[in-house]
Amino acid sequence: MKRILLWMAAALMMGAAASAQEAGTMKETKTLVAYFSATGTTEKVAKQIASLTGGVLYRIQPEKAYTSADLDWHDKASRSSVEMGDAKARPAIKGTVDDFGRYEVIYLGYPIWWNLPPRVINTFMESYDFAGKTVIPFATSGGSSISNSEKALRESYPDVEWGKGRLLNRAAKEEIKDWIQKQ
Repeated sequence: MKRILLWMAAALMMGAAASAQEAGTMKETKTLVAYFSATGTTEKVAKQIASLTGGVLYRIQPEKAYTSADLDWHDKASRSSVEMGDAKARPAIKGTVDDFGRYEVIYLGYPIWWNLPPRVINTFMESYDFAGKTVIPFATSGGSSISNSEKALRESYPDVEWGKGRLLNRAAKEEIKDWIQKQ
């Protein structure tokens, strides 16, 4: 009989917690994991960060998706080559972050192109007010470190409170967790 009562009490408590969460009375996360991923590599890392932080995942999507030809860095006329050759390029993005003001920490993910963040990251940075927020960059790359891209972001957006970025190529979950805890 005691077991039945305990199970019923547990079920009622879980139901009450679910109802409270649906009603918005439980604390909402203040972490956003915003990322751009052209091939899926950065997306995998972003999903791990969101899982570990409890953050809301937001994919930064260009209005016009990049094709394989657009990403051909050997072709000087490819879309990515042209954009990266023009410091003022700002590819349009689709969608917006709902209630951006509620976030305090933003993990910002991107692949490194030409030793820099893709220009679509600039579009994202210039689309929101980052006052009072901490932005923590993370990146993936086939051969570059994060240092130059991180420096470029800090120089372009000096009023932003920047956390220490990290290159997370093939990073294990424990490595990512350790980096997050040091922020």
